[in-house]
This record gives sequence, C-alpha cells and structure tokens, in this order.
Amino acid sequence: MNIGILGAGIIAGVMAETVAKMEDTQVLAIGSRSAEKARDFAEKYDIPTYYGSYEELAADNRLDLIYIATPHSHHYEHCMLCIDKGRNILCEKAFTANKKQAEELFKAAAEKNVFICEAIWTRFIPMRKTLEDILKSGVIGEVMSLTANLGYPLSHMDRLIKPELAGGALLDLGVYTLNFAVMAFGEDIVDIRSNCTKNEYGVDMHNSIILTYADGKSAVLHSNCYCPLDRKGIIYGTKGRIEFHNINNCEGIDVILHDGTQQHYPTPPQISGYEYEVIASLKAISEGKKECSKMTHRETLFIMELMDRLRSDWGIVYPFE
Repeated sequence: MNIGILGAGIIAGVMAETVAKMEDTQVLAIGSRSAEKARDFAEKYDIPTYYGSYEELAADNRLDLIYIATPHSHHYEHCMLCIDKGRNILCEKAFTANKKQAEELFKAAAEKNVFICEAIWTRFIPMRKTLEDILKSGVIGEVMSLTANLGYPLSHMDRLIKPELAGGALLDLGVYTLNFAVMAFGEDIVDIRSNCTKNEYGVDMHNSIILTYADGKSAVLHSNCYCPLDRKGIIYGTKGRIEFHNINNCEGIDVILHDGTQQHYPTPPQISGYEYEVIASLKAISEGKKECSKMTHRETLFIMELMDRLRSDWGIVYPFE
C-alpha cells in the first residue's frame, strides 16, 4: 500500500519513520509547499518521490492514502484538495478548525466516494481496548469520576499561539483530554463548565473543563501549552482507581484498589503508536469502507461540536471563520 504525506513538519517525520518500519506499506511520496523542503524530507526518510506543491501530491494516482500533517487551520483546504482528486485521507487531529468544516468534508468525501478519517491515534491504540475491558470488569466498583491532564511547553510554536493557524491548547491538547473522557464515559454529557487563560493573540494557552454526565459521573480536564503536566488519566471508583499513564500515548495502565491490590497492564511493543491508525485506515480501504469504526465520522463531529461550544464560551473566533 502506497502512502503520501502532505506536509513536511515534525509529525510528518514521525509518520514517515513509522511507515518505514511497517510491513507491506511504504511512503511513496512527500508533498511540501517548496520543492527544496520536499527534497530534503525525501532524502532524510528515503522517500522515492517528492513534490514541491500539495496539488502535485494529490494528483498522484499511485497513492492509496494521503496523510495530512499540516496545521489545523489548513486541514479543511488540504482535505478538500485531496477529495477533489479522489484520494483517500487520514487527517491529523484536530480534524478541522470547527464542526461546520468537518461536516462539509464528510459530505464532499461521500460524494466523491473516498475514505476519510481523523488521525486521533489514541482511538486506535490497543490500550484503548484494555481500558474498556477493565472498566467493563467492574473491578474498581461503581465508577464516579475521572481526571485527565495534558501539557507541554509549546508557547514558542507559531501554530500553537496564532489564531490564524487555529492555535490554542484546546485543539492541540484538549482534544486528547476530551477524547479520553468520551472513550471512558461516553457522550451523554448534560453540562459543561470551563475557563481558560488567553495569550496576547487571543487564543487559549491553558484551560480547565468539567463535564457532567446524565448518570452523575464527572470528568475534570486540563490542558496547558505553557508547562508540562503529568499526562495522566485517572478513573475513580468506589473500590479503587485506574491510572492510565500518558493519555497522549499510553505507557501502561495500573489498577489500584482500596484493599491494597494492584495490577499492571503493560503497553505492547510498538513502532511509535502511529502505525495503528494507518493499519486501521488501510484495512477499511481494502474492505471498501469510507470511514473507520475506531473513529467514525459521527464521533469526530461530536468532539468538534464540544470544542466549538467551548471556544464560543471563551469568545475565541479564528479570523478565517
């Protein structure tokens, strides 16, 4: 299976290194806004074809899937470009800048009969299933609440701090905390309370979110672009707790009960973690499907709607909206 990468930044490099170690799959082409940058990327990651424009990449009929690794602000434009050329798409999170853009992309993809999926890798990793199994077992008793934290010192990066690039902690980091809460507790949210601190450009650099569920459970979420947080997701029950180490890329799960019993679930060996979203996407494509069961279009739209509501509460509007 031949993969093209649209965008030649850091995340694109991780994907290129990952695919190079996968079986029966290769990165056949890289597309960048400049031929020089595309050539350098191709040489670094041993990619046979490079293009100095995204249009040329999208026109390559040899590609089974294009991975889009540009800033959030450009996902809509670049997905539309690929859809127009009939290319299947795996688009990096956050899928788009807002729900309206996502709806338009899914509609266009359906009309062109192409596969499209959000590359939120935490939805695809094996430890997601492990977490679901632990919760279903009832080992921690009646589940009451969870916390999820994710933070890195990213305030030096333009794509995180500029509104024209759909910057802010929410779309880059908060999307993981929201997905963790939804994977653990579902979508029956009846109330959302939140606040954020904005930078001089008017985007959120750290935020706090409280989700309340119809059955009384609550999720307390933090994301931060100024400093590292513990990256943990902790689910609390009447008999103990589940500690999910690193909600961004699970490094293991511990179940700790009030009676002193503990059990550790290690993360299986992996290349980078990105391989699972690629495998799932290529499998769906080979089966003739237009979306992936691990991250359906409906689920992407639900998360986008949550983030739209939060930004509305905070008064954050991107200049292109």
